[in-house]
Amino acid sequence: MKYAWIDEHRDQYTVSRLCRVLQVSRSGYCQWRVRPPSPGTLANQALDAKVAAIHDASRRSYGRPRIVHKLRQQGDVVSAERVRKSLRRQGLRPVYRRPFVVTTDSAHRLPVAPNLLDRRFDGWQRDQAWVADITYVPTGEGWLYLAAVMDLAGRRIVGWSMSENIDATLVCTALKSAWWLRKPAKGLLVHTDRGSQYAGGRYRALAAELGITMSMSRRANAWDNAPMESFFKTLKVERIHQVRYDTRAQARLDIVNWIEGWYNRQRLHSANGFVPPVIWESTRLAA
Repeated sequence: MKYAWIDEHRDQYTVSRLCRVLQVSRSGYCQWRVRPPSPGTLANQALDAKVAAIHDASRRSYGRPRIVHKLRQQGDVVSAERVRKSLRRQGLRPVYRRPFVVTTDSAHRLPVAPNLLDRRFDGWQRDQAWVADITYVPTGEGWLYLAAVMDLAGRRIVGWSMSENIDATLVCTALKSAWWLRKPAKGLLVHTDRGSQYAGGRYRALAAELGITMSMSRRANAWDNAPMESFFKTLKVERIHQVRYDTRAQARLDIVNWIEGWYNRQRLHSANGFVPPVIWESTRLAA
């Protein structure tokens, strides 16, 4: 490592001075320069290239666990410790997670459905249980609100809607889009928070029309809808906080591309054993 550092800074200072500061011999450095790289060094260089490529392809969102699983999917069996050292050598790290802000208003006197989901997030079959929620997106024209619906079976986003208004139309449109895409059987459980958009008459009437069983979180308890909260955090951290949207139209196009082009079809999801939602679904249907 000392010789490599000297080689990197030899244009700024004399080699003799650098060797003296680091207390190594000049002859040793000269021999190091002409010595062929060791097998270990070559292996680390090859790993570094693969790790950097995966990190870049993930839009700088993958940390050590997902990179390890991606490498293994590609046929490279490496330890988590080697990947950690590779990331450290290259100064690579996943994008920083920012705080999540709650947008829905539960301070109302509208009827509230019981918490039938009760944090049972795993073990569902396709289209047995969905979760839904709302988040906000800043743009140069003002806020853009996103309502999304997730199938808990494979964590796929099956419906969404975006609008400059955070109202019943927003959440009803998202639910309709999911319904028409999936055509689930009656009795589907759909869990949301107890915000006025979901507790209001329009949403409740739509749920009844579609044969949906409603479930709602307890007051001010984000953990009751944890998968949806996690999705919005991922969207914010990995995409929205990395760009600046001048217009709502620009944000709409980019978010749809991220959801359908990346999250649903390519991003490794830990709840699926590090398999993207669409691939997870297709393997279950083929089984």
